[in-house]
Amino acid sequence: MIHESVRPALMTRVPGLLLPLFACCLLSACALKMNLVDLAPEADETVSALPDEFTGTEDAGSYEPLEWWKAFADPVLDRIIEAALDSNFDLAEAVARVEQARARERIVKAPAFPLLQPSADITDIDVPTNAGIAAQLDEVGLGPDVYSDFGIELPDRLDLTTYTLGVDFSYELDFWGRNRNDALAAGAERLAQEADYLTARMGVLAETVRTYLEIVDLRRQRRLADENVEIFRQRESLAEFRYDRGRIDTLALYAARQNLRNAEAELPQIEALLADAEGRLWVLLGGHRSDLEEMLPDSLTPATALEPVPVGIPADLLAQRPDVSAARQRVEAARYTVGARRADMLPSLSLYGSIGLQSTEGSEWFDPDQWFRNLSFNLLGPVFQGSRLRSNVDLAEARLDEAAAAYGRSVVTAVKEVEAALARLEAGRRRHALLASLADEALAENTLQEQRYVSGVGEYEAFLTAAQNLLGAQSGLAAAERDLGYARLALHRALGGAWTVRDRGATGQGNATPAEPEHMLANTTE
Repeated sequence: MIHESVRPALMTRVPGLLLPLFACCLLSACALKMNLVDLAPEADETVSALPDEFTGTEDAGSYEPLEWWKAFADPVLDRIIEAALDSNFDLAEAVARVEQARARERIVKAPAFPLLQPSADITDIDVPTNAGIAAQLDEVGLGPDVYSDFGIELPDRLDLTTYTLGVDFSYELDFWGRNRNDALAAGAERLAQEADYLTARMGVLAETVRTYLEIVDLRRQRRLADENVEIFRQRESLAEFRYDRGRIDTLALYAARQNLRNAEAELPQIEALLADAEGRLWVLLGGHRSDLEEMLPDSLTPATALEPVPVGIPADLLAQRPDVSAARQRVEAARYTVGARRADMLPSLSLYGSIGLQSTEGSEWFDPDQWFRNLSFNLLGPVFQGSRLRSNVDLAEARLDEAAAAYGRSVVTAVKEVEAALARLEAGRRRHALLASLADEALAENTLQEQRYVSGVGEYEAFLTAAQNLLGAQSGLAAAERDLGYARLALHRALGGAWTVRDRGATGQGNATPAEPEHMLANTTE
């Protein structure tokens, strides 16, 4: 505890002791607000002019992708989506990469502030008087006898304890903006990683929807294949009946049996494809789930989403698509890195020092008269480093060119993907309409042949043929509905944007909205 008589003096001396530290903090604040020289190159225009609109656009309204899969009106799909967001491994990896980028940004920003290192030290020295410097003095004639002549008695040993309490500090003045550009580059990389997270999130959702639609189609195909096998069994029985009565030859009987075996052979293939799709859904949901059968009941009937999709204009892709945003942020990061490497070639000015209290008595440790300070300025200039610094600049500039080219490619690719998805969606709609008309005709024919057979007018074989034609038409229509869902999925993925409400905040503008569960991506405010 500081004695009351010492406290006033200490209070008056502390400002003088901490003056260098305050000066450091002031310089730091100035460096954050002021960049004397901007060595980062200007961003070049790497993307050519975009078209005014997409080819084949049905509705030019603004794109609103939030929870677009609800157009299928399937609560099972909604539950599957939520489960994937809860426990998907790819999302967990993407979140970890975002956290790493945020940590790197904090590390790179640290040099903008003074480095303070508190220290406390107790030094105890206990040496004999006739050793060390005393022995050397004795050799030159300044031994104990000389001290005795003056009435000075030396002890046999020297015992000295020193108590030191201080703070070491250092700070580099960022005149050329090296630290600032490094921090800006790290910030841009963090924004790029957050955009990559949104890309991964979109990819997980898209793959989940696609796998679900595949499972729906395979279950339909399995049911239709079972019905088709049953019809071929009846045809085989009919062929055997006719063969026994001599109405058909052996070749006709063999053909009926072969058709049955071919139909039966399709079932294991469908079962294998269904098992593979369900296994991929397990992976998307974060591993094997015992409740998958409860989540996926036998009857899966998503509605066919036929309404048009407002796609906006091509320029919207620059802000909507997270992969384009990530590429743009990496251009910014490369640009700031060039500025930092250019600053490495210029002289650097650093401030080092220490302040504190020192005493040989513990009771005098906080005596303001025992304070000390040590200040030094260090000016370093690169003279010759074997072209290392120049090569670092060349490397950074080459990486900037690479990032700019990647950004340009991402923009052009985005536009072309939307164009291709629009064409595929339109083709899918036309195909679905034709197959739906064919299925209606096959249903009408099957109903007619059934009525003719029941009334005794038509033949049983004609009824079986109509039933098989109906199954074929229904199988084709089911595949068309699946492909139409794939096409709509591809269009939404090509357009980008926030697919869920939680995506809206995670745009790299300050607050990243947490994924499900909340521990996957923590909120941060810049």
